[in-house]
Amino acid sequence: MSQDSFQKFVPKKKNSVVKEEHRQEKKKVKKERAAYFDKIKEDKYQARMAAKKAALSPKKNNIGSDKNTPTSVDSKKPAADRKTVDEAMPLNKFLAHCGICSRRDAVSLITEGKVKVNGSPAIEPGYKVQPTDEVIYNTKKLFVTKNLVYILLNKPKDYITTTDDPQGRKTVLQLIEKATNERVYPIGRLDRNTSGVLLLTNDGDLTQKLSHPSYEIKKIYEVKLDKILQKAHFEKIINGITLEDGPVIVDSLAYSDAKDKSIVGIEIHSGRNRIVRRIFESFGYDVKGLDRVMYAGLTKKNVERSKWRYLSEKEIRVLKYLNSSKKK
Repeated sequence: MSQDSFQKFVPKKKNSVVKEEHRQEKKKVKKERAAYFDKIKEDKYQARMAAKKAALSPKKNNIGSDKNTPTSVDSKKPAADRKTVDEAMPLNKFLAHCGICSRRDAVSLITEGKVKVNGSPAIEPGYKVQPTDEVIYNTKKLFVTKNLVYILLNKPKDYITTTDDPQGRKTVLQLIEKATNERVYPIGRLDRNTSGVLLLTNDGDLTQKLSHPSYEIKKIYEVKLDKILQKAHFEKIINGITLEDGPVIVDSLAYSDAKDKSIVGIEIHSGRNRIVRRIFESFGYDVKGLDRVMYAGLTKKNVERSKWRYLSEKEIRVLKYLNSSKKK
């Protein structure tokens, strides 16, 4: 389906109100973008100053060393000489930065006693990991991941979005096994029968941001129903409905094909489990097909089903400051 069809979404607001909201949103985005790049410049400046200061300081214990050799490259140090972290960090955040899983999933691993710190099971997710601590998971000592990877996958049906499956079902990691040697995991989840845009990474901070409800990350889905979506139900959905786990606000809703009103496009920012399917099922519709065509501004354009690509540097920068003003 063409992405252009989703441009027909019409918000239920006056044009003047919509224009003003768009104008304010553009100003906000420009301000956030400027602040983001100003911070990058400041960080680079501070790094240069620190490097100069270090170069001017007298070196200790450098007998027999080559002054052209980097003094510290964490990824090349023997494991015994590497610091676990550069500064104290909550254990669940540490696991996410190591590329083990998301912070939320890390809490389960910790409370189940599957993570050891200095030889003993750690059951407190908020424990502050120190640079000298030894953290073990699956008999392997962990270090904070330096090589961050960002992969966009056009997920097909019949694949699950877990890192492994005891039942032996196909997982999305099998589709990207040639993409990286780093341990990556999906941000958010698409159920087995849902296809479309899926982001995988080992960046714990970005995972936390895109998964947290306060950032209101928007998604667009194409929904194929078993029958025509009635106008009365269309109006009820767009005006907001209440499901068993609370109210649901839909940002936009439109018929994707004027000739076939059983196919609709829906834009939503809720990340609740199976939320799109449950919206239509609450009105007695059977969802025959569900495809996510956009997630956090990323689309599956030029990415065939079951294929993947790396995010560009520009896309990564945009994701990192996306909806930053909404942070609690």
